Amino acid sequence: TIAEICAAFDVDGMRADIVTARAAAAHAAWEGRTAVSVEDVRVAARLALPHRRRRNPFDAPGLDEQLLDDLLPNDDGPDPDDDPSGGDDGGSDPTPPDGGGLSTESPSEKVDNPPPGGGAGSETRAQAAEPYRARLFAVSGLGSGEAGKRSRAITSTGRRIGAMPGSSGAIHLTETVRQAARFQFARGRRDGRLLLDPSDLRVAIKEGRESNLVLFCVDASGSMAARKRMEQVKTAILSLLLDAYQRRDKVGLVTFRGSEATLALPPTSSIDIAAARLNDLPAGGRTPLAEGLLTAAETLRIEHVRDPRRRPLLVVVTDGRATSGSDALARAHVVAAHLAEAGIASLVVDCESGPMRLGLAGQLAQILGAEHVPVDDVSADALVRVAKGAA
Repeated sequence: TIAEICAAFDVDGMRADIVTARAAAAHAAWEGRTAVSVEDVRVAARLALPHRRRRNPFDAPGLDEQLLDDLLPNDDGPDPDDDPSGGDDGGSDPTPPDGGGLSTESPSEKVDNPPPGGGAGSETRAQAAEPYRARLFAVSGLGSGEAGKRSRAITSTGRRIGAMPGSSGAIHLTETVRQAARFQFARGRRDGRLLLDPSDLRVAIKEGRESNLVLFCVDASGSMAARKRMEQVKTAILSLLLDAYQRRDKVGLVTFRGSEATLALPPTSSIDIAAARLNDLPAGGRTPLAEGLLTAAETLRIEHVRDPRRRPLLVVVTDGRATSGSDALARAHVVAAHLAEAGIASLVVDCESGPMRLGLAGQLAQILGAEHVPVDDVSADALVRVAKGAA
């Protein structure tokens, strides 16, 4: 039975079977029984299988309870609520107490048709499509952060690019011998073994890849509220989140709409939480771009104090418009210039679409000193198509 359950939930390998069997036996012992029951297997499956069946971080956690019930035999006896005779002890009228009969309106119709007027009905909540393989966006320069797979950095692993004096780390034998050879005559060596001094030691300098903090600053205003556009934007962000997961980055999420910005997710390594916050993100209202950039700047400042070695990459997802408050666009550009002066590596994902474009996201990218990428070009496949077209 346990093997059939694991196979039904697409859990590969023998480890899940073994762990589930041991957990079921342990649960039975905990309950003071000497035999394993169906309920013990049910509890063990809920504990041992959910995390083993996930193929990527965005898969929904948990198990399909209905499938689990179908796979397990029912040893609990007849349901006391069931009436074998099929009667109702008095022929009670199935009509509801209010006498109005059954409604023909489905629950989905009630949910999908909010009352007219303002309020929550002016918001949209588009869902992301399946993520795709995203292009690699990296922080320029050479860092020295935690090992990862995004930006170039001096790390403990990777290819050797030089040597430096020291005694901790991998010894660079060639450079150590070369350094010692200069002083052999002065040290009195005429033949025999090489005479070494602690000052001769050279350790290898290795270049690898580091992980970064990828902070998303997402425009959720009314200009982004068109369902097709927001679905496209969320899919692009979800793809970048998956890329961050694969490259061992930390991620954070700042959203702005109405008149304020919100740190929806402080920097974390839990990519699935970021995806959940993104899917729940509504769109509507004015565009407080300056407030969004200010919140992002403050988040990066605090995170730099906590983890000074991890370099940030700010990903601003917007069409570049600013409509909240006085001189909204000018204030946004002032904050962008401040971020550029602070040396924050940035990327602007341009969400503007249609034949008539203002090019405001491009202006924002220029002020930030950021790479400017249309949302359609976030995909790695789009980059391949462009390269093939230019060949």
